[in-house]
Parts: sequence; structure tokens; C-alpha cells
Amino acid sequence: MVILDLTVPGGMGGAKTIPELLKIDPKIKAIVSSGYSNDPIMANYQDYGVVPKPYAMSQLAEVLNKIFDEKG
Repeated sequence: MVILDLTVPGGMGGAKTIPELLKIDPKIKAIVSSGYSNDPIMANYQDYGVVPKPYAMSQLAEVLNKIFDEKG
């Protein structure tokens, strides 16, 4: 399980890191988080396993439960 920032100015954020992690482990469980509401992924963040910042522990728990309840 990894939690990554979606965007890292000057660095490799979650959008680029997750495909690389999937090459290492196709079954990896990952969540990305972002405070940038103007990012296109953030428009439909529920579809991507993204948690908008700032988030409450209950929001993170909800996403984690959803991920680990999925088959596979």
C-alpha cells in the first residue's frame, strides 16, 4: 500500500510513479492525494482512488476500505 502526492513540483508525482510501480507489482494498492483542484484528475477524483487535500482520517479510511474490499 502506497500513498503518493499526485503532483510534485520539479519531481515525479503519483501520476508518473504509479505506472512504474505497476511494472514492479501489478497488484499494488495505491492512493494519490492532491490539493490542486485544477488538476483534470481531481474533477472526477472518486474514479481514480484519489483523496483531495486536506482530508480527514475518516475519508482516508473510506478509500482504504474500498480498495482492500475489492477482489484481487
